Amino acid sequence: MLFSTLMKGLLFDMDGVLVHSMPLHTLAWERYLESLGIRVEDLERRMHGKRNCELVADLIGNTLSEDVVFAHGAEKERVFREMMLAEGIEKYRVPGVTEFLERHKDWPMAIGSNAEPANINFTLDHFGLRPYFKVLVDGHQVTHPKPFPDIYLKAAELLGLEPEQCIVFEDSPTGAAAGLAAGMRVVGVETTPTHFQEGVALTIKDFTDPALEEWLSLQ
Repeated sequence: MLFSTLMKGLLFDMDGVLVHSMPLHTLAWERYLESLGIRVEDLERRMHGKRNCELVADLIGNTLSEDVVFAHGAEKERVFREMMLAEGIEKYRVPGVTEFLERHKDWPMAIGSNAEPANINFTLDHFGLRPYFKVLVDGHQVTHPKPFPDIYLKAAELLGLEPEQCIVFEDSPTGAAAGLAAGMRVVGVETTPTHFQEGVALTIKDFTDPALEEWLSLQ
């Protein structure tokens, strides 16, 4: 696909992009699973890019009712939020992200995340990021969450943009696949060491990487 149209929209995943929360999500799942008498090997790898309903099926049981699955996910997220507040939220802010958002605040911005709505609202409010985002889309608002493109296509639509006008920031191959499938350019954010697939336009460690502004200036 040729990206000849001026890029106008910035679409962000949340966990691992705006906040470096994956290590704490892993600890929260460990703590919650331990309370159920469950120990899991290779937990972080199994978690990356998945929704809570998928994780509950994988880690706890795949024959649970929808209500029970939701309750497990909600309780784990309560543990996560309590742990983040107890440890201090600033340690989880991705370096340079607030400054980057402020520099580009005139660009339409959206969040497109598989995260639970309660966690999205928690993050926006406690990290002071809500003013930057006109649109919030989570996995409950679409038929197919990531790695399908639905979340990002809906975010672009709500911003009034075509997919080719949007740049996606993602930290997981699952999310990057969603952005690429939507026909958007994808920037991989390596807050957690990740091997991104072919087609990702740029890979950065965080938003202090000088390559990011140089790349954006060429779009």
